[in-house]
Amino acid sequence: MENAGKGDLCLFIEPYGEDFHLKPGEVFTVAPEAEGIDVWFSTLLWEGGITVWPYEDGDPTKIVLEYTVTDADGNRLECGHQRPPKSAGSDVPELG
Repeated sequence: MENAGKGDLCLFIEPYGEDFHLKPGEVFTVAPEAEGIDVWFSTLLWEGGITVWPYEDGDPTKIVLEYTVTDADGNRLECGHQRPPKSAGSDVPELG
């Protein structure tokens, strides 16, 4: 996934609700932990982000629970990567 926009983009991965934030021009890869799994993604686009559900072999009942997110250099990223700080006075709870 590449952020081709001008602002930050939130990548939200279900079913755990993990969030990763891409700066403009950044590329992240989501892949299964286990080798040999054919992963498909159900995607939902929303203003400022994208939510993905990884699942196996085209079957949305087979959710991939073990996955990695890496940057363009192959560095493994953790949930909350580049998460913006909570805005002062915001009632929106922090993710993660």
